[in-house]
Amino acid sequence: MATTALRFGYTRLRSLRPSVSPPPLELAAAEPTLASAEAEKWRTTARYVPTERSNVLAKQGTRNEELKLADTVVLTYACDEPVSFERVTTYWLPELHKLEVKAPVIVVGCKLDLRDENQLVSLESLTTHIMKQFTEVVTCVECSAATLYQVPQVFYFAQKAVLHPVDPLFDYERHALTDRCVRALRRIFVLCDHDMDGALNDEELNEFQVRCFNAPLQQFEVANIKTIVEQKVPEGVNSIGLTFPGFIYVHNLFLKKGRTETLWAVLRKFEYDNDLKLRDDFLPVPSKQASDQSVELTSEAVEFLNGIFRLLDTDKDRYLRPAEVDKLFDIAPESPWNDAPYKDAAEKTDMGYISLNGFLSQWALMTLLDPKRSLANLIYIGYNGNPAEALRVTRRRSVDRKKQTTERNVFQCYVFGSKHAGKSALMYSLLGRPFSNNYTPTTVEQYAANVIELKGVTRKILILREIPEDGLLQFLSNQDCLAACDVAVFVYDSSDEYSWKKSRDLLEKVVRQGELTGYRTPCLLIAAKDDLAPVPRTVLDSVKVTQALGIKAPIHVSMKLGDSSNVYNKIVNAAEHPHLSIPETETARRKKQHNQLLHHSLIFALVGAAMAVAGLTACRVRAVKKNTAA
Repeated sequence: MATTALRFGYTRLRSLRPSVSPPPLELAAAEPTLASAEAEKWRTTARYVPTERSNVLAKQGTRNEELKLADTVVLTYACDEPVSFERVTTYWLPELHKLEVKAPVIVVGCKLDLRDENQLVSLESLTTHIMKQFTEVVTCVECSAATLYQVPQVFYFAQKAVLHPVDPLFDYERHALTDRCVRALRRIFVLCDHDMDGALNDEELNEFQVRCFNAPLQQFEVANIKTIVEQKVPEGVNSIGLTFPGFIYVHNLFLKKGRTETLWAVLRKFEYDNDLKLRDDFLPVPSKQASDQSVELTSEAVEFLNGIFRLLDTDKDRYLRPAEVDKLFDIAPESPWNDAPYKDAAEKTDMGYISLNGFLSQWALMTLLDPKRSLANLIYIGYNGNPAEALRVTRRRSVDRKKQTTERNVFQCYVFGSKHAGKSALMYSLLGRPFSNNYTPTTVEQYAANVIELKGVTRKILILREIPEDGLLQFLSNQDCLAACDVAVFVYDSSDEYSWKKSRDLLEKVVRQGELTGYRTPCLLIAAKDDLAPVPRTVLDSVKVTQALGIKAPIHVSMKLGDSSNVYNKIVNAAEHPHLSIPETETARRKKQHNQLLHHSLIFALVGAAMAVAGLTACRVRAVKKNTAA
């Protein structure tokens, strides 16, 4: 009994479970095979990994390392030794599980020529149970090295497991295509349906064939495809041509007949990787040169999203229902907004309807946090402009503060404060949610994003990022933690002296962090719960602190009474004029004065030196003139 770890000179991919013999189908007459040029670029290295019988203690470390690096694992047993087959399920496959080996497994019966024909047991009966119990087993095959019977097939299936994996395509429990595969095929169908009539006519079907397989279909082949589909899936063909159910049936048929290479040829022509996502090299995401830059959607991308919203808003109520949003992303691998941090980060109605402002804010948030994902989803939903022009990198925040202006359209505001200070109420109010007396402590970072209108003309997107009190030390341990911050706000309960002291302490820590790292950030204080009786000492102390730091006085708000004091516009205003709200400690002020003094001294020295040089030059000129006159 032995294992062989196969390593391919490209990348380590995932698993496959093909049928053994793939009979041809008329569609895709020029389908690729493993003998094609694509497969030839793969280099295969087979390494024999010793079993537990061969110096286990000495070799086990090497064995484990090789198995974890393998692209495919071949488990062998002797056809003339039934006990060795039992070891596959009782030892080797559990051992691979324990080692967390993710590579697909090929189970190979060797010494087929020595098996006792009187005790013949079919391969299918032996492997049915093993393939159900261990999903990583993708193929079982028997061979004979003595007679060379089916030896090439072993390596064929090993290569195929990496080149054309089945697991991303087929759900064995449902016995159907995976949801992600159906979504990818739906996008391909939509892209090929140029006239958008819900069916591929003969011309569109032929264009699809040529694009994927470089060979046109004859008219009788098109007719045969439609006949086969119509017999099995009546709704798969209509008077126009092949509908989406028919399109799915054809590709499902390829898969059931073991022709995974055909389906992968289609997917890769449309830029999908083995995870059924657009390939990274197909996504030209602009790179940031500094950590205090950010990525935004361009005006062209925003205009496209406005058009998409209008197209989906069929009832013209200026809201999208959850079903309409799901329909938008049914050609993407998954809906990107179903999980944190996006799930509850935008303005929605009680019914879950999202407004245009909420829709654009979700996209802005996704672009800020994950530009690649944002660009990919733009392409999924039909953005046909130049992908390289969909996103832009903003100017450095440090430059904005020196120039005392900014060109950003999206501002990120960090929200600090103690527990019970009112941070979450500030976040929810931005999303138009009613005040609630129920308190739920924030344990993880949360986001809220919405459009803010300034003077009825300018529209900016404000993103609030709540930093939990318990996570502050870990947050500040990152040297670049303030690099992406446009404004930092510190919320405190104006009726609670401890809350104020905690926020003051947080303010000092953040200001100190900014001075140490160079990411000096505009800061605002927000006195929440203004409907309650304030603590006089807190009021006086807060004014004194803001004056000492050179920032604006605290903004008093009461979300319970609906009195926000226009706080969100004030946050955006501070972000647009960053130089006006940057706090300055006494130490920083002295350092600034010292630098200014050095600067002025240097200027005076340079001016003095220049005047001396000019005087010396004038004296020399007069001396030359005097000598000439004499």
